[in-house]
Amino acid sequence: MNTPTHAIIPTAGFGTRMLPLSKAVPKELLPLGDKPAIHYVVAEAVRAGIKNIVLVNHAQKSAIENYFDINAELDSQLRQKGKDSLADSLNFLPADVRVVSVRQGRPLGLGHAVLQGRAVVGDNPFAVLLPDVVLDPFTTDFGVDNLAYMMTQFAQTGRSQILVDPVADSDVHKYGIARLSDKLSIQKSGTNQSFDVLGFVEKPSLDVAPSNLAVVGRYVFSPEIFEYLAKTKPSVGGEIQLTDAIDALISQQGMDVVTMKGPSFDAGDMTTYIQAFVYFASQVGQSF
Repeated sequence: MNTPTHAIIPTAGFGTRMLPLSKAVPKELLPLGDKPAIHYVVAEAVRAGIKNIVLVNHAQKSAIENYFDINAELDSQLRQKGKDSLADSLNFLPADVRVVSVRQGRPLGLGHAVLQGRAVVGDNPFAVLLPDVVLDPFTTDFGVDNLAYMMTQFAQTGRSQILVDPVADSDVHKYGIARLSDKLSIQKSGTNQSFDVLGFVEKPSLDVAPSNLAVVGRYVFSPEIFEYLAKTKPSVGGEIQLTDAIDALISQQGMDVVTMKGPSFDAGDMTTYIQAFVYFASQVGQSF
């Protein structure tokens, strides 16, 4: 199988958990240290080998698109003032990487958002990165670990991949939990590990949780998932759920979960965002 070169990043959400900040500033552009959160997510994808970034965006959040565009006037002014290094830092994407945007006009769920990227992705395998989840760029190698590992596994096996992380028993009710062939309690390790997955249970109580492996927010899919998304009927509230299409894909092709190496941060919740900001700022400069 081909290694994926496309990635879909859904950015159209209103960020209600981050109000009132997100009323004026897209939550994806809130800083973690000296860069916005979305910068790290895109950098992760590019480092893993992605060449085509598809932002599924909303008309009110065009600032995200602008961040990845070239501002020729600003570049020229900086260079005229001798600030070449600063100008270079603004154009951080490699020349062979493109960022395009498609619109999700109505908030009809994550599955619907992913489906909007089909016009760009076509019949190619692709990754999905949820921008609320920011992986640690300081303790892991994005060129080898996590998403990069998942992409390699897909190329070798042809099976779709989902990143998971062991969570405490007290937290299993907060997440989608992987159901494996055996009920296992996996310990956090320093390497990525793969397991065959039979399905997922959404926010189970501890007594019925099939494992302690929680979905993190990184996926690698075969293009067939678009067909299942197109056929998925809206749930209560009119949303098209990604999990429904994942279940269908598992039944037809099988799927693996990959345990995450290193920590992740929820940049879409105010409390955990502040914790993430402090950590990222401390990595940028010891004087923080």
